[in-house]
This record gives sequence, structure tokens and C-alpha cells, in this order.
Amino acid sequence: MPSGALSGGVPGGPPAVGAGTVRRVASRALPVLVALLDGLVVNGLTAGHGTWLALVAAGALLLRRRAPEVAVLAALPGLYLGHIAFAPLIALYCVAVRRGRLLAAVTGAAAVAVAWFLPHPAAGVSSLVLDRETMLLALDCCGLAAGVVVLGRSVRSRQERLREATARRAWENQVLTERVLATERNRLAREMHDVVAHQVSLISLQAGALQVGRLGDADVRATARSIHELSAQTLTELRHLVGVLRTAGGTDTQAVPRAGLADITDLVRDSGLPVDLDVPTPPAAVPEAVERAAYRTVQEALTNIRKHAPGARARIRVHFAAGLHIEVHNSPPARITPHPALPGGGHGLVGLRERAQLLSGEFHAGPTPDGGFTVRAVFPMGWATSDGPVKPGPLTGSAQTAPAT
Repeated sequence: MPSGALSGGVPGGPPAVGAGTVRRVASRALPVLVALLDGLVVNGLTAGHGTWLALVAAGALLLRRRAPEVAVLAALPGLYLGHIAFAPLIALYCVAVRRGRLLAAVTGAAAVAVAWFLPHPAAGVSSLVLDRETMLLALDCCGLAAGVVVLGRSVRSRQERLREATARRAWENQVLTERVLATERNRLAREMHDVVAHQVSLISLQAGALQVGRLGDADVRATARSIHELSAQTLTELRHLVGVLRTAGGTDTQAVPRAGLADITDLVRDSGLPVDLDVPTPPAAVPEAVERAAYRTVQEALTNIRKHAPGARARIRVHFAAGLHIEVHNSPPARITPHPALPGGGHGLVGLRERAQLLSGEFHAGPTPDGGFTVRAVFPMGWATSDGPVKPGPLTGSAQTAPAT
């Protein structure tokens, strides 16, 4: 079937009129047609003054949205002389809806009520008497005009509430979007810090060994190969994170490099540190967010050991008891080992504390009496999801003053 047939138009011809355009034209023309029909039925088709005034009143309704007061004034002669009803009432309704001040609507209602009540010709006013019929007529005129104003003000009030609710919902959506984006930016910042701090510190140590050591050709080639592999791995992980930042709002968690408990062994092997590792087989239902937090905790602790305790021996212990428990302890630094000149940003332990807080866990870090340093973290495993933490919780642990990356 040709596309023009689907849209209601002729192929190659002008576009078909949309349903929205038809509704807008109908909403504007229908009141005019009703008022015109009312005037013709009441005054007949003869070209008398009542008919002409009805035509003027109906035509003035075209101005009811931009200038409703003009539409009311144009309808008053037709109401008084031609006995029309719809045109003045429609114009009065528009005044009540479109004018914020109540005075304009009250004035229009009073003018319509008076024009409706006064007899024609004006000389008949002297014959009015204060009887039951006159009082009922006055009440009918005032009640009808007041009812139209009340209806219009009610519609205006509902429209204002709807606009306020729409604006408030838009503001709440904007605040929620900004909050989600801020959370994602913080998460990606932690990921990038962990990647850069850990991998680049390894590269710096390897390069320092080339600079100060007396190595043979085989050792130089092995060290250079290690630097090359570490650099490639760092660039790959950074490329993943930059790809996340380039997505819509940075919310594509599938692009974040995955790291879990199974990768801790490789992490320790690549660190080049003497480490006693105790990582049991994890249960089947460890949430991915908890595994990633555990991996980053060990990674940051090893990075700090290389920076602040060169030559120290580390002990890593992971066990499961009402949650995932991690403890990384290092002995005092060896005095004979030169201290590597590695920069520190001061955000490593802060990031670990934030991870524990987001997972409703605990975090402790501080020096030990033997001159070493211990990092402990506990992560509950009952509510986290594979996409990361879903609700914040209070931080029950604390991060004591200690060297941080």
C-alpha cells in the first residue's frame, strides 16, 4: 500500500491534515457555530437588527482567547436586543478562564446579568415592580452569570494545579537524573582511581628497577616486557571506562571492567609483593557488587603497601561469616629498601569507605602496634544486585588517619 494512503494524503501531493489540527480547528469553530445557530434560531433569517447583532456576537467569539473582554462587549447588544444566550455566556466563560484577576470576571458577569434582566425597549424599566416574577428573573440572570464565572474559575484553578504538578514533576525528574549521574560519576571515578593507582604504581616500580639496578640483558628484557604488558592492560581498562563515560549519562555498567574474588590470585601474583594469601572458595550466591568491592579493597591495600611500606610482607585473609570479611595486613617497611617516589592523591581509603557505605558494610583502616598497617572490610551479601548497590546504608566502620593514595 502506498505511504500516502496510510497518511490520508495523495502520493506526491500535499501532506494530509493531522488529527491534532482537526481538533484545534473544531475547538475554535464549534463555539462560533453554536452561537451563530442560536442567533439565527431566535431572530430568524430576516436581516433585522437582532440577526445582525447575533452575527457580530458570533464573529467576536473568534477573539475569545486573546481578547475575551472584547467578545463580551460585542455580545452584550445581541443579548439585550436580539435575546441571544450562547455568545455572551461563552465569552464570559473565557474571561473567567483566561484572566487572572477576579474583577474582570465579576464585571463581565454583572454586565451580562444586567443586559439579560433589563426589558426591551428601555422605557419598560419604569413598569418593573418588585414582585415574585421580577425577583425570580433577577435571580435567574445573576445565578446563570455567576455559575458561568464559577465554572470558568474552577477550570482555571485546575489548569494552574496541573501546570504546577507538571513543573514539579519535571523538577523532580531533573533532580533524580542529576543524582543518578552524580552517583555514576563517583562510581566511575573510584574505578578509574583504582585502575590508575594500582597499574601505574607497578609500572613505576618496574621502571625504577631499570633505572637503579644493574641488570643483565635477559633481566632488562623481562622487565621491559612486564612494563609493556602492564601498560597495555592499563590502557585497556581505561578505554573501557572512557567508553562508559561517553555513553548516555555513563549508566552502562556492562562496559565496566569486571573484577571479583577469582581475580585476587592474579592480582597478588602481578603485584610483585611477598603475600600470604588465604582466599577460600566463595559461596555460589555472592553478589557481583560485593565481589568487585572486595577486589578493589585488596587492590588498593596492595597499592598502599608498595607506596608506603616498601619491602614489607603482606597477609590477605578472606572468609565468609554473616557477610564477606577481608583483612589485609602488612608488616613494617624494610629499612634497607629504598622508598619509591610515587605520587598519592589521598582518595584511596576514602573510596574504600564509600564502597562499604554504599553496600551497608563496615570499613576500618589504621596502623597496628607492630608498626604495620591493617585494612579490614565487611560486606553483607543479602541485598546487593549484579548491577551494583541499590540502596545506601549507614557507615558503621571508620577510616582512621593513615597514608592513602
